[in-house]
Amino acid sequence: MKKFLYTFLILAITILWSSCRKDFVTVPSSGQLQFSKDTVFLDTVFTNIGSSTYNLKVYNRSDDDINIPSIQLGEGSASKYRLNVDGIAGKVFEDIELLANDSMYIFIETTIDINDFSGGNQFLYTDAIEFDTGSNQQKVELVTLVQDAVFLYPQQFDDGTVETLLLNVDDEGNETRIEGFFLEDSELTWTNEKPYVVYGYAAVGENKVLNIEAGARVHFHANSGIIVGNMGSLQVNGLLSSTENMENEVIFEGDRLEPSFANIPGQWGTIWLTDGSTNNHINYATIKNASVGLLTENSDGTTNPTLTLNNSKIYNSATIGLLARTGHIEANNSVIGSAGQASLYLNLGGEYTFRHCTFANYWSNSFRVTPTVLIDNFLEVDGTTFTADLERADFSNCIIDGSNAVELFLQKTENDSSVALNYNFTNSLIKFNDFNGRFTNDELYNFSNTTLFDEIELVINSNTIDFKDTAKNEFIIGENSAAIERGNTSSIPAVQSDLLGNPRTNPSDVGAYNHTTFNDD
Repeated sequence: MKKFLYTFLILAITILWSSCRKDFVTVPSSGQLQFSKDTVFLDTVFTNIGSSTYNLKVYNRSDDDINIPSIQLGEGSASKYRLNVDGIAGKVFEDIELLANDSMYIFIETTIDINDFSGGNQFLYTDAIEFDTGSNQQKVELVTLVQDAVFLYPQQFDDGTVETLLLNVDDEGNETRIEGFFLEDSELTWTNEKPYVVYGYAAVGENKVLNIEAGARVHFHANSGIIVGNMGSLQVNGLLSSTENMENEVIFEGDRLEPSFANIPGQWGTIWLTDGSTNNHINYATIKNASVGLLTENSDGTTNPTLTLNNSKIYNSATIGLLARTGHIEANNSVIGSAGQASLYLNLGGEYTFRHCTFANYWSNSFRVTPTVLIDNFLEVDGTTFTADLERADFSNCIIDGSNAVELFLQKTENDSSVALNYNFTNSLIKFNDFNGRFTNDELYNFSNTTLFDEIELVINSNTIDFKDTAKNEFIIGENSAAIERGNTSSIPAVQSDLLGNPRTNPSDVGAYNHTTFNDD
């Protein structure tokens, strides 16, 4: 047995040594390398913002161990690209060995200042990775579109600290701050000439108005957003766009432009309409991939809505699409799609009117227990319950749907029966499949009470809505939808066309869109 173990040990050491040795005999590369791609497209980047890391795989398909005399960028040390070859960072590499029938990765990144070039707001930057020289040289092209932008960010001080905004001071004098800055008067109009990239929270000060023009593109870095302060206003002035051309709408999203980030939730913070903000209007906007798409607190004390939301879409929010706390909102022809919790949360009372809106939550990134629409009149904080009247929550010609069985949840404080919870749903479709009878005896869900629920259809199977593609937050309804001609437009004359500008009939289709015939593709 000892002799066997000794022999086995010698054999194992020999195999280990031979597999780790670096002195194998190589032959020069003969220009027969193969690559996973002949061009590496690094997706569009903003000037001076680093790209993602992209990879290229290099194959030696021969039966010989080879030596690649050089791997380098065409522009050498002046190139705007950076490489990592076999674990070593640089721009020029020599004598790279590659075993027979083996492969290696090359990782590529870039950071480009568009001011180094001329030619407008966009510049196509190219270079190439060159393998060997002379007649054996092979190339893989590198291509990046660089886009100029207006960058807005907090001031950084000499001591290394960054400008912050004061959010709150508690009873003990402790401050709550967030990284951010107040917009100067010269920064209060955002146009469509260049995209805007925001770091931290851009704040609209007292008696100031942030105007965002049609076609503007706003990109937020992580943990960034917009805060509208006391007596400040946000005016988003998007215009109607066609299905094929969305250039007139205003889009709020993250600052990562790679396609892989196009639908990743939680890339930035929120648009926050704080207590005291006033006269906020959002028209023809898309708000996507935020943590909370839109947060509004309290009313401005007038009879007018603090927020008017028209012809807009909010989706892919990591937690909540539209969170209103004692808010005052009027919304028309708008879609609030998938979110990690609720698409719409009306918390701690308030006053709300929703006409021809679609609320649909088909979140698939994790398990979701919160319903699509959640409405209550209280808030519990550290054991203390705060209450406020829900003066009105009117939903007319709306769709409430999602992937759960029950997508509408109403909750009233048990501490004080005098706190109002007033709501009304008319001419609407509501996903409500109470298969276990949980809500049978709950007076909040008395669907036969026409003062609460009038001309309502309870949806058991979401397929009856016939959305175009819930996975892509495309909530146009098809020709087989139960939403067709379920609405009553005569009672809401202000909404005479759908989100795409198509005129409504009476009876109308409910939700934000008229129905259409889907193409097979």
